[in-house]
Amino acid sequence: MQSLNPDDQSSVIQLVQETAHRHLLHGGTQAADQKSDGSWVTATDHAMQWDLQVGLAERFPAHGFLGEEMDLAAQEAAWRECLDGRPTWVVDPLDGTSNFRVGFPVFSVTVALLVGGQTIFGVVFDPSRDECFHASRDGGAWLNGERLSLANEPRQDLKSCLATVDFKRLPRDVATHLACDPPYGSQRSIGSVALDWCWVAAHRVQVYVHGKQKLWDYAAGQLILHEAGGASADLDGELDYLDRPLEPLPRSAVAATHVELLEDWLGELRAES
Repeated sequence: MQSLNPDDQSSVIQLVQETAHRHLLHGGTQAADQKSDGSWVTATDHAMQWDLQVGLAERFPAHGFLGEEMDLAAQEAAWRECLDGRPTWVVDPLDGTSNFRVGFPVFSVTVALLVGGQTIFGVVFDPSRDECFHASRDGGAWLNGERLSLANEPRQDLKSCLATVDFKRLPRDVATHLACDPPYGSQRSIGSVALDWCWVAAHRVQVYVHGKQKLWDYAAGQLILHEAGGASADLDGELDYLDRPLEPLPRSAVAATHVELLEDWLGELRAES
């Protein structure tokens, strides 16, 4: 498995931070268009993606690029090249556009490097809090230079956990169960999939569920969580492993700070699905 050397990692982190500072910190509401899947896109999404694509191409001219705002044919072509072995950057230039467009300051930039469909490096940057999460395969997870290690955190029962839950995309019976008979202590929904993953990695929340997310939403965050010591699966109970290629199709995601908690969380979710 290829890796990205520390200097190249630092260069990518700097690119992500500088691009975000240039485009995302001016505040205020933004004009937006609604895409066919119901999500929102602004001119800032496109500007961010262009600057990241150009910056990554300058640094890594042999690498491919797959961005959320590319058309489907270009995304599919980039994914085929990735599976054939071309190192490919998978990018969501603005994760949390619905928040950003109305001035709600919870959004992020997420960038992941995949080889053969497996993530080997990932960055999630939250410009509003100036928090940069990153991880490399077998190299640990980090927040602003401090290592994230869930092994050092106290373990909690599900009933005392803080959960992030995206009700909108869950099966109706699962969403109804969680709303009417919640198995956790309390629940939030922050509106940035990438930050959901990272906040579990940082132990800010302990469990997470989302019914439908795409490759660019989770490629970096999933690596960050696993390198921090967390665990994840889908709603069918299929566990995630870093040595298994990711899938381009939308998928559900269930995550927890440790595998025993994940099993309890899945038990609650699958009982109603």
